[in-house]
Amino acid sequence: MKPARPKRTRQRAAVKAIRPSLALEALKEAQDIIGFRFKEAASLERALTHPSAVAPSGDTVKLSNQRLEFLGDRVLNLIIAERLIERRQSDSEGDLAPRLNRLVKKGACAEAMRHLGLQRFILMSESEAAAGGQERESTLGDACEAIIAAIYQEGGLNAARKFIERAWAPQFENVPAETKDPKTLLQEWAQGQGHPLPEYVVTGRSGPDHAPVYEVEVRLAMGKAAATGSSKREAERHAAALMLRTLTGTE
Repeated sequence: MKPARPKRTRQRAAVKAIRPSLALEALKEAQDIIGFRFKEAASLERALTHPSAVAPSGDTVKLSNQRLEFLGDRVLNLIIAERLIERRQSDSEGDLAPRLNRLVKKGACAEAMRHLGLQRFILMSESEAAAGGQERESTLGDACEAIIAAIYQEGGLNAARKFIERAWAPQFENVPAETKDPKTLLQEWAQGQGHPLPEYVVTGRSGPDHAPVYEVEVRLAMGKAAATGSSKREAERHAAALMLRTLTGTE
């Protein structure tokens, strides 16, 4: 009888998941700017981690800021809605909704990051950084929402509210009288001139899955304009704004 052969263990080759991190000095500086001291430094590092920084490991769900961004968007909407209700007591829902939309959109979040100077702390791949990732509106907006979520998870609504009050301070003070979306303004302009409604056509898509770039063309009877954005909606807004400037000299 042949002796039993030892069982062989199969080792699967796997890419080790690497958790991006900030230097201690940068971590302290970022927290000083944010105005909140995290109990777990990894929470802030995750909030500042763009998917491209962990894409090689394939574990972007656990290691990047995607899930935090989802939560932060909801927290931001709640806090801004509360603020509008408290400070604009004579406004109707129809007046409040466009103001809310203006203050919670990706562009507003990106502006908040620029106001505090936090964009330089975002962790991303070298190729993403070389492509201008630290200035991309969608990247900044996602990181801002993720920071809000991380603060909320450790400090609750009050801590998140304090951060938003500081980060959005210039936008709160300089909310323009006109709060309508460029697409709405362009539609109203076309109707006022007796033209058919604008038509939006996606003419191209490029970039990786985690940072797509859409090209959209808006078409009217008297011309057309094309623009890009990190989503179809954003590209449509940019195209509408460009068309408005062409037609009226204003956005």
